[in-house]
Amino acid sequence: MSRRLLFLCHRIPYPPEKGEKIRAWHILDHLAESWDVELGCLVDDPADLDHLGVLRARCAAVEWRGVGRRTQAMRAVTALRPGLPLTLGWFHEPGLSAWAREGLAAGRYGGVFVYSSAMAPYAMGPASSRPAPRKILDMVDVDSEKWRAYAAGAGLPMGPVWAREARTLLAFERRAAAAFDLSLFVSRAERDRFVELAPEAAARADWLENGVDLRRFDPAIPQERPFGAAPALVFTGTMDYRPNVEAVTWFAREVMPILRQRSPAPEFHIVGASPAPAVTALAALPGVHVTGRVPDVRPYLAHAAVAVAPLRIARGIQNKVLEAMAMARPVVASPQAFEGVRARPGQDLLVADGPAETARCVAEVLDGAHPGLGDTARAAVLGAYDWSATLRRLDPMMEGGREAAAA
Repeated sequence: MSRRLLFLCHRIPYPPEKGEKIRAWHILDHLAESWDVELGCLVDDPADLDHLGVLRARCAAVEWRGVGRRTQAMRAVTALRPGLPLTLGWFHEPGLSAWAREGLAAGRYGGVFVYSSAMAPYAMGPASSRPAPRKILDMVDVDSEKWRAYAAGAGLPMGPVWAREARTLLAFERRAAAAFDLSLFVSRAERDRFVELAPEAAARADWLENGVDLRRFDPAIPQERPFGAAPALVFTGTMDYRPNVEAVTWFAREVMPILRQRSPAPEFHIVGASPAPAVTALAALPGVHVTGRVPDVRPYLAHAAVAVAPLRIARGIQNKVLEAMAMARPVVASPQAFEGVRARPGQDLLVADGPAETARCVAEVLDGAHPGLGDTARAAVLGAYDWSATLRRLDPMMEGGREAAAA
């Protein structure tokens, strides 16, 4: 079998500074140990082009296409067909698609790894079956469920749009699962949810958990304090992503007024690139700070009194939770953010729902009621989320199937 691998992903996988890119990079980097990887990806931030050298040094070839929000939106609308989700048009790039089809039709690859269901069409169709390489689709999350959650909380005009996206995307996810040898998810719970929705995919679905770069996220590495003396509550993430926007808005407006009655009053630091206008506006509230993009999130985590993850909508495993735990910080997470994390509530982190309970848990940490929480958090991550251990399951999947991976 040829050891050349086609690796497709919807975002350039370097630098690994946010959830989707972290997982993509670690998988690519691991596969490049045993495959000659040809990477095809989309680039939506020109600043990321500065890192092409890293990818070219790791891969046999790199093919990229630049995209922008306006172009993607136009493609989504113009490609809209009855029964098809907008997602497919949004991530369709004709040049990259032609490049992938040419390589597949020429039989250049012994394996195909597609990251995210949005990229599955690039490796589907007649070209992908002549000859048939081993094909794995990493859906990561059941993305259609995210749109279903959006629709459930929305009225007109977007509620029906999101409901349609959930319905049509699930139908496509089922077709994609049938077209690949194996579909992966970020947790067993996420895999099981997909099998509930697509029972015909049970024999062709598995999971591959996220990990943490434990050498990088190490509390023993000195970090300079990036904020003042007040107790710091920290949220990390890409701040134009709707679940993150909703989470910090809820926390700033519903939880912080309770916590600001304390003395000393804690301050809330929202750390992450591309803050949406709704996030930027939160900086006008007492004790709320919006950093925008920072060169390194580790100083903010290292000096956080509490890392908070109050997500109301969440799929799979949250990297922000794992990274904070790896830095030995006390974490207060919503039930949604905790789902999929292999840790013990009350011992490795605190799980809280609603403004009063969330404020109570944060206050308990600030008052010293959980002195060993950070240490047990670090231990939990060390035992369960080392990337090197996580990715060992991938090798037999690439070579021969789920049964070998489970052995």
